[in-house]
Amino acid sequence: MKAKTSYAQKLSQFQLQAQPDPYRPLEEVFKCQIWNLDTTTLPMLNGWYMHKQQPLTRLENGVVFGSLRAAQESYPEIIQNCHQAFSHTEKDELTTLNESQYTDGVFIYIPDDVKVADPFQIISVVNTQRDLLVQNRHVIYLGKSAEMSLIQCDDSVRYSNTFLNVVTEVYMSENAQMHYYKTENKEKESELYNHLYVHQKGHTHFHSNTVTFNAGYIRNSIVVNLCEPFADAQLYGLYLVDKSQQCDNHIKVNHCSTDCTSKQLYKGIMDDEAVAGFHGHVVVHPDAQRTAAFQTNRNILLTDKAKVNTTPFLEIYADDVQCSHGATVGQLDDEALFYLRSRGISEHNARKLLMFAFANEIIRYVEIDALQERLGDMVQRRLNGELTICDQCMLSDADNRDFVFPIDPSRI
Repeated sequence: MKAKTSYAQKLSQFQLQAQPDPYRPLEEVFKCQIWNLDTTTLPMLNGWYMHKQQPLTRLENGVVFGSLRAAQESYPEIIQNCHQAFSHTEKDELTTLNESQYTDGVFIYIPDDVKVADPFQIISVVNTQRDLLVQNRHVIYLGKSAEMSLIQCDDSVRYSNTFLNVVTEVYMSENAQMHYYKTENKEKESELYNHLYVHQKGHTHFHSNTVTFNAGYIRNSIVVNLCEPFADAQLYGLYLVDKSQQCDNHIKVNHCSTDCTSKQLYKGIMDDEAVAGFHGHVVVHPDAQRTAAFQTNRNILLTDKAKVNTTPFLEIYADDVQCSHGATVGQLDDEALFYLRSRGISEHNARKLLMFAFANEIIRYVEIDALQERLGDMVQRRLNGELTICDQCMLSDADNRDFVFPIDPSRI
């Protein structure tokens, strides 16, 4: 009851924008800095899908994308099928609130046997000085043997206090493949709750990579249901937090059928008084024989006041399984630091190199070359303090500068 009261008190301070802003091109509000990346852009401004006069786009190959509000009128059966797939999935109160009060969202439908080459990119921008409540709901539906990639970005231009409650539902038919990339670079006044639900049929492959650069408070929740044989989920995450920032990652993978595989690898660096959390939960149901499930969480604390709460957890009701879980919490390796310093590298830059090498393992799992390069650059900038206003912490690289040099990830 305390959590419900707390949410009610928080939400009472925010306004829900009832109507979309007058249309203007996204470039006038926000410009994405991912070079050499061709995407189909799906812009969201203050909780509403941005379009001039065409809320839904239909391509010759049958692909449909655009506003979820508009799709409810044109494609209600597809949306209903997606919702029903998660009818028995446990949901928290914010997801329930989103179901009843969301403003708009993105709808993507990929027909059977269609492979979309260029990624879709949802860009959610806050551009207001009001205390804004943003409730978006996205529905992604992949037909049989369909393939697609989705990049989901959260950014702000002008802002006051913001509370973002976002739900994304992904339905994957037989043999479908999806790559999902999430980047978060929010202001300290924001609270961001992301809920991702994935329903996988047989022989599907789902790959996700979530990277958190800045936030006031972020909670990333992922629930994956492996419902038929030979479904596979690969879940990766990186969080870089400092000052009083907080980032929680909650992952639950339900192995409901035989011969399914899953992997979780999350890594974090915490500085100052930052707090992070990893809560991984794998459930192997009684009929899910020949399951292979692996969980790993690794963390570096740069100060005595930084904290991380890590609870990898396996719940197994089958006897023919291969499962493991583990977590590490520590500091930078003194031997590696000594080795780099013995090669003439200053202590400050040696520490930065080790942090980048630690973080870059997650970036390497990004399979879009232009996005991988851009995220690697953003990690470097984050470690240099160029993505945050901070002049004292190790992540900011603002004190005791000896010299600055670019890091070549290919050499690490």
